[in-house]
Amino acid sequence: MNPRILPRRDLWAYGALALPLSMAALPIYVHVPKYYADTLGVDLAVVGFVLLGLRLLDGLVDPLLGAWSDRSGARATLVAWSLPALALGMIALFAPPPATSAGHAWWLAGTLALVYFAYSLATINHHAWGAELSADPHQRTRITATREGLALAGVMAAAVIPGLFADGAYGLRFLSWLFAAVLLACGAWTVWRAPRPPRAARAALDVLHTLPAVLRVPAFRRLLAVYMINGIAAAIPATLVLFFIKDAIGAEAQQGWFLGLYFLAGALAMPFWVALARRIGKARAWLIAMSLAIAAFVWASLLGPGDVAAFYVICAASGIALSADLALPPSLLADAIDDGPPELGAGAYFGLWTLATKLNLALAAGIALPLVQWLGYRPGAASGEGIAALAIVYAGVPCALKLLAAALAWNNLVRPHSTAGRGTPASPTFPGPAGFSPQGTPRCELVVFGP
Repeated sequence: MNPRILPRRDLWAYGALALPLSMAALPIYVHVPKYYADTLGVDLAVVGFVLLGLRLLDGLVDPLLGAWSDRSGARATLVAWSLPALALGMIALFAPPPATSAGHAWWLAGTLALVYFAYSLATINHHAWGAELSADPHQRTRITATREGLALAGVMAAAVIPGLFADGAYGLRFLSWLFAAVLLACGAWTVWRAPRPPRAARAALDVLHTLPAVLRVPAFRRLLAVYMINGIAAAIPATLVLFFIKDAIGAEAQQGWFLGLYFLAGALAMPFWVALARRIGKARAWLIAMSLAIAAFVWASLLGPGDVAAFYVICAASGIALSADLALPPSLLADAIDDGPPELGAGAYFGLWTLATKLNLALAAGIALPLVQWLGYRPGAASGEGIAALAIVYAGVPCALKLLAAALAWNNLVRPHSTAGRGTPASPTFPGPAGFSPQGTPRCELVVFGP
């Protein structure tokens, strides 16, 4: 029997929520460190440790949220509950009251805790919803590509809008209010108009038994290993990109255009990766994208003041690779779910998947920010040695990690004896061993941000 082809109106209705969710992701992971360190005067290492602690705590909650969501079986309802809290949290995050540096650090911690919880509840259920819409591998790639393509549109808006204002802090506050309005509008579209999965999402296992059962699925473990190394490679430049643009390139006024070009290139390349994945397989297409990202981004560590044109080229080339990082891993995950026991719901897998993404981001913020400070980098007043240290951590380390991820992808997903990621109905198994980029998707989810 031929698989049901989802009409475009259904794909757009489902994917609509990804646009505002990605608008939140970029300020959270890219603008927050610079805003609280530069504008509000919180010590850079303190910002890093706050982000590390909250991301670790938030990530540990995600698998429990995923398993609980499977038990409830009410994806649309849980998404609807999360949206008002997320909107209020984002507005508060960029509108702190007058306070000392310590007071702003506590405000950062409190508002981010609310944002993280609501964002996780919305994202886990939205992604699991998409995985449950079709059992056909290529339809799954269409679903994830539509979602991540709309997410890139949201990221581009979040990248460009703050730069339209002379006062960067005002631009971020304006963005937070715009985000809240778009979130409620697109969320309503998804909740009321998107198709419901053809099978029940309710899981048979309780929370305590669900998470170990997910980790015992070989296909999931093998894919997760590649995803985590690739995600760490993406998370480090995502954390440092605004510092690099300002102090290494000397083009702070153009930061929105750099990011906008990066995500635009990703959005335009999305159909190419969908077609390539259908032709040669998802895992092979993903490996090609990793190789392209390394070839483009390795030169970033050699850039200096005034190398604006070169950085635009790097942003465009690495942005093309980004769209594969966004569309293909979640589609591979949906395929891997089929190899697990039927009593496991998709939310449990995506809860652990989101945990892995946030662990990557936590390590990037908690290690990269203190590391560059320890090596001598100071935002806005960096010495030559500090700029060199920033360049190495921003570009050199991610390229090395990306090489490791590519080696894992070849060994675990692409070797001739493996059928993983071929993306055809005739290859339903996923036997091989086991995300700026910036992760999803979303970020990205990437969440993936950075060349």
